[in-house]
Amino acid sequence: MPTHPSGVPAPQPFAHPALFYRDEQEYLAGTVPFVQDALAAGEPVAVAVPGGSLALVRAALGGQAADVQLLDMERAGRNPGRIIPRVLRAFADGHPGRRVRIVSEPVWAGRTAAEYPACVQHEALVNRAFQGREATVLCPYDATRLDESVLADARAAHPTVIDAGTRAASAAYAPEALAARYNLPLSAPPGAVATVYRATTLTDVRHEATCRAAAFGLGAPRLDDLELAVAELTTNSVVHGGGQGALRIWAEDQHVVCEVRDAGVVGDPLAGRHLPPRGQHGGRGLLLVNVVADLVRTHSDPERGTTTHVYFRR
Repeated sequence: MPTHPSGVPAPQPFAHPALFYRDEQEYLAGTVPFVQDALAAGEPVAVAVPGGSLALVRAALGGQAADVQLLDMERAGRNPGRIIPRVLRAFADGHPGRRVRIVSEPVWAGRTAAEYPACVQHEALVNRAFQGREATVLCPYDATRLDESVLADARAAHPTVIDAGTRAASAAYAPEALAARYNLPLSAPPGAVATVYRATTLTDVRHEATCRAAAFGLGAPRLDDLELAVAELTTNSVVHGGGQGALRIWAEDQHVVCEVRDAGVVGDPLAGRHLPPRGQHGGRGLLLVNVVADLVRTHSDPERGTTTHVYFRR
């Protein structure tokens, strides 16, 4: 371990390895010792993985599981935009001044095609979110059930890959280019009617959104969450997106989807994934949207402006 001139061990930097596994044995061999090493070192440790895998880890840890924060990622991280602020940083920031270790599995075979681009953007942004923070976030990937393209994206998002017990630097590591590649244009289906709103019509458009969502079968308490998300996004349009925007709502599979489109451009890649600096007024609206929604997808560029799709399960 590197040392300072004083001889005191230097803080280790943030580490973000991907773990490729092919069966339960490889999964446990890569995750359980990671957790046990953290416990032996007195480091806080969390495991946030899908429910079935969480049960395997809990059983393998036995009595040690009581000393680990265990989270079902299918619930805590259903919306990938929620994982950094409400799972990873929430745990790390709960232990200030201490190195933490987290097993985080945001991508699994049950993820939908709509969710996957948001998962990739999440993984690409973890490195930025933890810059300067002493932590290790280990991300398992099922190399048997996930497509090779998914594993290729994992290599681009993670500086290190552990495969078949061998740890190696990823030659494909390029998180910023990966995030840009998944900054995909978003569109509403044909027939989705646009409602233009301005500062004077924010209350009206919020009411219209809840009425239309209810007609599509969204019930309480999700209607309240949708109303909050629409209020935050449309207000953000008026304040930062050119003074107006357009709202569309439609039903898609098991979800009601709201689209908010305006002329603004998102300058902070982590917008909605972290708290603003202390003392800054505002800046929490996009975080609230990520917290209440089942999925949030955003596309932003100077030519098209910003389009946000927010999903609520019916």
